Amino acid sequence: MISVAEALERVLALANPPRPEIVSLADAHGRALLQPAVSRLTQPPFDASAMDGYAMRAVDLDDALTVIGTSAAGHPWGGTARPGTAIRIFTGAPVPQGFDHVELQENVDRDGDVIRVVTRSGGSNIRARGNDFAQGDTVAPGIILGAAHIGLLAAMNVDNVTVAARPRVAILAGGDELVPPGTDPAEGQIISSNDLAIAAMVRDAGGKPHILPIARDTEDSLRDSFRAAADADLLVTIGGASVGDHDLIGKIAQEHGIEQAFYKVALRPGKPLMAGRMAEGAMLGLPGNPVSAMVCAVLFMQPLIRAMQGLLADAPLRKARLAHDLPAEGPRQHYLRATLAAGEDLPLIAPFADQDSARLALMAQANALLVRPPHDPAMPAGDLVDYIPLAAS
Repeated sequence: MISVAEALERVLALANPPRPEIVSLADAHGRALLQPAVSRLTQPPFDASAMDGYAMRAVDLDDALTVIGTSAAGHPWGGTARPGTAIRIFTGAPVPQGFDHVELQENVDRDGDVIRVVTRSGGSNIRARGNDFAQGDTVAPGIILGAAHIGLLAAMNVDNVTVAARPRVAILAGGDELVPPGTDPAEGQIISSNDLAIAAMVRDAGGKPHILPIARDTEDSLRDSFRAAADADLLVTIGGASVGDHDLIGKIAQEHGIEQAFYKVALRPGKPLMAGRMAEGAMLGLPGNPVSAMVCAVLFMQPLIRAMQGLLADAPLRKARLAHDLPAEGPRQHYLRATLAAGEDLPLIAPFADQDSARLALMAQANALLVRPPHDPAMPAGDLVDYIPLAAS
């Protein structure tokens, strides 16, 4: 068995370079930016008023001033600033050259066309040209485009961006006992849930999942499934066959020329894990137990999908304090399902007493995986530990 860190390094080495894809900004939300996006203009394009009020010269703040015009958003004033004058101005409107202060309207007394500042506000209340961004500024690649990024790029007058194509991920669950949801299972059958859960995790990581028909425990069925996944960037198998531990999966993968990176990792849950390069893509063989499959997907599948998009790959480690005592750990790195609660300085993390790798109900309640290294000694409540946050169920 190899360590989790070594296994992850070998999995990430299977990632092909991202494929560029140009999409409209309207379709870019949630995509991985692959090339810099360059601003086509400066914002604001002029010195702009940050308030509704009056534009004037700061040296004239103590004087009575004559209002000689109005500047509104989209309707700039075209006159000339002169000593002893001011203009009515509205938020976002251009501040004419020569005026260097905007006073809030509530701080000004007005009598006809004459105003006097009765209370001074702090600052100039002017947003300088280019205060937000300038033409030629860039949004750097290697990020997932969220709502704020979309708004920024739109303001930059960027209408198309180059993103990473979503990795195509074929998902194969296998076993004679499996039937799809909505089926009335016969004696000895169970509902196939892993393929749908793993597909959801593929989407969370930015991939494009394709769930293959459930494979039977025969070589011919598996060969058909492997052929159906020939165009995938990543084939994810879940479980093996009734003979156990990916025996048939491994045999069919060998027929398809897999260059196996490893088999079995020193972790709990999820020791039986296989990975390798196959044709132009990668293959990842997850364990069949539901929780084991999902934990291994967090640790290996999702980082691989992120790497295929040019993103930082590792699952983020955060700190928390133990909510209760924990016994010593064994020889494998352990990922315990847990819940987080507010603490005084850091979150409190409470792992479930039952860590059975077949209990999906507990996985659905968990919002964190508490990470315990091999041979970790007993730990009292309050000790610092590492955890991986889980996406909302």
